[in-house]
Amino acid sequence: MQLTGKNHIGFQLTAHSKKEFKCFSSVTQEELPTRYFEASKAEVDQALKLAERGFKNYKQLSPNDRARLLDQIALEIDNLGETLIKQAQLETGLPESRLVGERSRTTGQLRFFAQHIREGSWVEATIDTANTARHPVPKPDIRSLLGPIGPVVVFSASNFPLAFSVAGGDTASALAAGNSVVVKAHAAHAGTSELVAHAITAAIKKCNLPEGIFSLIHGSSFEPGEQLVLHPSTRAVGFTGSLSGGRALMDLAQKREQPIPVFAEMGSTNPVFILEHALKSKPQALAKQLAGSVTLGVGQFCTKPGLIILMESQEAQVFESAFIDEINAISSAPMLHKGIANSFDNAVTKTLAVSGVAEISRSTDNRDAQQVMGRPILAKVSAEAFLDTPLLHEEVFGPYSLVVTCKTQADFERIANALQGQLTVTILGQGHDLANYQSLIEVINEKAGRLIYNGVPTGIEVCNAMHHGGPYPAASDARFTSVGLKAIKRFAKPVAYQNWPDHLLPQELQNANPLKILRLVDDIYTSDSISD
Repeated sequence: MQLTGKNHIGFQLTAHSKKEFKCFSSVTQEELPTRYFEASKAEVDQALKLAERGFKNYKQLSPNDRARLLDQIALEIDNLGETLIKQAQLETGLPESRLVGERSRTTGQLRFFAQHIREGSWVEATIDTANTARHPVPKPDIRSLLGPIGPVVVFSASNFPLAFSVAGGDTASALAAGNSVVVKAHAAHAGTSELVAHAITAAIKKCNLPEGIFSLIHGSSFEPGEQLVLHPSTRAVGFTGSLSGGRALMDLAQKREQPIPVFAEMGSTNPVFILEHALKSKPQALAKQLAGSVTLGVGQFCTKPGLIILMESQEAQVFESAFIDEINAISSAPMLHKGIANSFDNAVTKTLAVSGVAEISRSTDNRDAQQVMGRPILAKVSAEAFLDTPLLHEEVFGPYSLVVTCKTQADFERIANALQGQLTVTILGQGHDLANYQSLIEVINEKAGRLIYNGVPTGIEVCNAMHHGGPYPAASDARFTSVGLKAIKRFAKPVAYQNWPDHLLPQELQNANPLKILRLVDDIYTSDSISD
């Protein structure tokens, strides 16, 4: 498929805006030839007006029809074959194996959501039956379920050009819930975005569905994103990226005449607490495991362990020595784009300039002379200096981690209490360790959306139980996840029907509904299956 460089996909205009940009390849270290045109304000307006019209049609479709679309999108993405992988590799520098795996995750979660909406329980259909004999006030018949919220704007992430991008989890969950979607492509992988967008529009046509269900727009500046958030047709926003970017979108959304939710995942330092018996039993194994997690994807995962917290001891010295050796042995690799590489360099420079912070390891290969190469780095600081320096609590996005050494168990708890909201917190220990650290476990339970025991935070399972979110600033709302089947609830709203005739109710709420639902009879909850 030939890239068009159009500033819009999914709708047609007669003219391009004049502002253009090109992608920079971290592989070739050169600009790529395709020109992309930033969407104008008029094009943003048309995309969202079309999305509003498309939503009115799309929300009426049956769950089976929506599921068929998701399955077809997955098939169309698979059919792109090597063309998609090569384009993504050229734009991002990510290895082929990583991108093939990410494509499988992308199509897998589309199919997963298709199964989910066919099964139907996600709508939480609830019937609270009437009781006309109740005194002193008769009880009405009230029934409720979750339904679509309206046009959703999705901002593609830079670090996952497929799984958190044009057809990623935000788009999949929004479409599954019955919403139309407008995606703002990430300027660093605009060609990859176009290929996937064409796959989605091809699926819509093959399913004989109306236009407006999906559109993609390009842009290298903040203006198109601002216009998307402020447009009156937008009903919700999905975002994965930096704290500054997510915060800006949240502020814009609250300034609207009608405020809307922004479901932003904004990163984390993902602290790892290594308890004493774990250090004693397997320091070298832990060092290898953590080094691999810190440098996975050149450290460009929001779940990268950026803080390693341990007690000063002889075993800690053994671990530290092994950790340094493992990091030194890992080569530099291309980062996703110039902006991320520059931000990483600046953040590391600021961190290493803090009094009490010592650089203890830096990969020794010399391939980082290229502009976008990321070289793994370890630093070390005492618990006291860490607690006194808020800068050290901030995420450094890239192959970097900070070892924090403690003198007492109380230091662990002080650090945990000082942490901001996190996506993950990890405990590495043994069974008898946990009994001694109950108060620490209670603290981290309040700090993160996912608690990991004897594992690493990188590698997120897409399943019904997964929660990928956490207290601010890790995410904008700790109640919601951007990964897993529960992600659909971000883009849904409850509607209650009181005393409606059965034939006018949504099928899920009708008395002949075959689904298992929650039925409330005479103020007592019971699980009931309503059959034909």
